Amino acid sequence: MTSSNCVAGNAAAGSGVGPDFLHYILGITKAYTTRVGGGPFPTELPIDEAGSIGHHLSTIGQERGTVTGRPRRCGWLDAAALKRSIIINGISGLCITKLDVLDGLAEIRICVGYDLRGERVDILPLDADDIVACAPIYDSLPGWSESTFGVTRWSALPLNARLYLERVQSVIGAPIDMVSTGPDREHTILLRHPYDPDAADSAAARRLAA
Repeated sequence: MTSSNCVAGNAAAGSGVGPDFLHYILGITKAYTTRVGGGPFPTELPIDEAGSIGHHLSTIGQERGTVTGRPRRCGWLDAAALKRSIIINGISGLCITKLDVLDGLAEIRICVGYDLRGERVDILPLDADDIVACAPIYDSLPGWSESTFGVTRWSALPLNARLYLERVQSVIGAPIDMVSTGPDREHTILLRHPYDPDAADSAAARRLAA
């Protein structure tokens, strides 16, 4: 629920176990960015114009509130904001969802930082006024025409889809451990199992080294 405290540390407070038991924290994010309500959104795209990128994300991704039916705001993946979320939550690995929504786009962009009053910053600022002043800095990558819907093997993804995910991973500084390519549970590419002891050990080592 978006009305709850969705920071990973709340799992300890809500379940009654200590934070030292959270050996592995899986972050879940879409292959693009969405937002509900008002507030700054540096990578936002207009969603009302048919044929536009924003309209594609909104309609193909079925981006409407589950209860209200209100359209969600849509934009390119904001990797700089994602980096901030990874730090706040102590993310061990990520699950990227809705990769298939990007199918058919000729060009795909990733926000890798911002121009903030003439200065480049590579992570989402903490001050809301600074976020409003952020102009996104994009990496542009070629898209893919092949369908990724329902793909369950990394090697079966189109080359450009793999390159996109690899670029996201290099920018955010956290591994992508899972990729979702459709609504069914089986539509998942598992690159590293969250319950693998080696995954937990390597995540702990990264936190100690940070």
